[in-house]
Amino acid sequence: MDKNKVFVLKQQFDMTIQLEEADEVEFWYARDLMKLLGYARWENFETAIKRAVESCENTDIIVENHFRDVTKMVPLGSNAKRPIKDYMLTRYACYLIAQNGDPAKPEIAFAQSYFLTQTRKQELIEERIQYIERAEARGRLKESEKRLSQNIYERGVDDKGFGRIRSKGDTALFGGYNTADMKAKLGMKENCPLADFLPTLTIAAKNLATEMTNYRVEEEDMQGERAITVEHVQNNRSVRQMLGERGIQPENLPPSEDFKKLERRVKRQEKQLASKSVILPIEED
Repeated sequence: MDKNKVFVLKQQFDMTIQLEEADEVEFWYARDLMKLLGYARWENFETAIKRAVESCENTDIIVENHFRDVTKMVPLGSNAKRPIKDYMLTRYACYLIAQNGDPAKPEIAFAQSYFLTQTRKQELIEERIQYIERAEARGRLKESEKRLSQNIYERGVDDKGFGRIRSKGDTALFGGYNTADMKAKLGMKENCPLADFLPTLTIAAKNLATEMTNYRVEEEDMQGERAITVEHVQNNRSVRQMLGERGIQPENLPPSEDFKKLERRVKRQEKQLASKSVILPIEED
């Protein structure tokens, strides 16, 4: 997500902050958040709220401190009004709702970052969004490689053969560097997955080549390690050529931060958000 998009979304989210003046508690109304997260129907958004409430309950946090039913009066015609259901939500509640959305939607990825990053600094939000995008890319690569492993197993290739096919594909993508070479080049430990240190662009490139191989193997019903290796190498070369036309050499891109460290940091931030989030004021009878 580019910086301009982040800036616009940040302004929109900032404008929906409500303040309970007596206790100086920030909160958000669910119906305001619904629009920002791209939901068109209240019924669908309320389902996401209920999933978030369940998540809150599973962490042994008092739900009423973060989710509160309210009734709002909305104008109709001729000065008439009608009541509608809404919720007051803390930052933690908003984060849980965003966690139950589709992170492929830019609004959801932004919201997860916005509510987790308590200072709401744009650069921290951007960093968190990059983490989400990288996590999504890694997830897609993991699924496509799992599918390739199953495809080649069904066609007479064992786990060692899968490792050889994948490494030769890497050699084609990285201009002569095989998987072990790239780990050494990036300063990685041998037992770490290569994708843990690859930037999002390279992960996406590997995924594209792998998906192309899956398609061709299934479409042509290729058999045996040799035929599948040739196909996978060609696909990685094609992806490398496409990148090269844009002046990109994947083997020379700087490594990204260890993904496992990023995950641990995000988990710590989530725990801090849950423990430090300001709760809604107690309702007066």
